[in-house]
Amino acid sequence: MANPLDTVFQALADPTRRAILTMLLEDDMAVTDVAEPFDMSLAAISKHLTILTRAGLIQQEKRGRVKWCKLDPDALKAASVWMQGFGQFEPINLDAFERFLETELPSEPLP
Repeated sequence: MANPLDTVFQALADPTRRAILTMLLEDDMAVTDVAEPFDMSLAAISKHLTILTRAGLIQQEKRGRVKWCKLDPDALKAASVWMQGFGQFEPINLDAFERFLETELPSEPLP
């Protein structure tokens, strides 16, 4: 069985799936409504939805004859916690680095 974090990142790697998640931020949607803005078949959208469901990012349920999708609010928690671990590193200040190099390197070009 795949690592759950790997499954989440694999699901997020596709721009169509990220767009679907963005759409579901607003509200639950019927599968046909999810498919509407995309230039692909309903079967292709269903495959994307299956991947998102397996990753735990969305839930699908049948309401009457219509299949609905909803975002799982806690779905990205593990990925978010993992990514926050990288927040401890401060971005490199390239201007300060350039000033440092100017003071440390000779101003004449080397032969």
